[in-house]
Amino acid sequence: MKSLFSLFAILLLFSCDSGRTNRNPYLQDIGFRVDLNLNLPSYSALKNAGSGVYVGSQGVGTKGIFVINTGFDNFMAFEASCPNHEPSSCSTMVLDDDRQNVTCSCEDYKYNLFTGQFLNRPEGSTKYHDMLFYSSSINGNVVTVRN
Repeated sequence: MKSLFSLFAILLLFSCDSGRTNRNPYLQDIGFRVDLNLNLPSYSALKNAGSGVYVGSQGVGTKGIFVINTGFDNFMAFEASCPNHEPSSCSTMVLDDDRQNVTCSCEDYKYNLFTGQFLNRPEGSTKYHDMLFYSSSINGNVVTVRN
């Protein structure tokens, strides 16, 4: 019984995480909180399911954030800086006409705001990243996004 406990302890010790994370190397971990009042014209589009907005306020994310209403009072929020290269003059993504996808003008990379998924991922062995997700919640007519 003692050897079984020792074996279990050794297995537990070796199965521990080494401390490495799968964090995007191009984007810093920036702490922020922003409240979006849906009664204001800038954010009123978020009252409609399937509609996204860009929030470019100073101190909100690296290059701003995108927020989309996914329906049933659920919201998704993502970093506006393209996740597949360092922030630069062209890395702030742009909301597409459908208000559900965004495009990085550096390489025309396209991402979905419902999932953050990289839609036109090039083939090859290079590792690519999906959009960086931020926490969001709603209370009344105010959507709060934080990291």
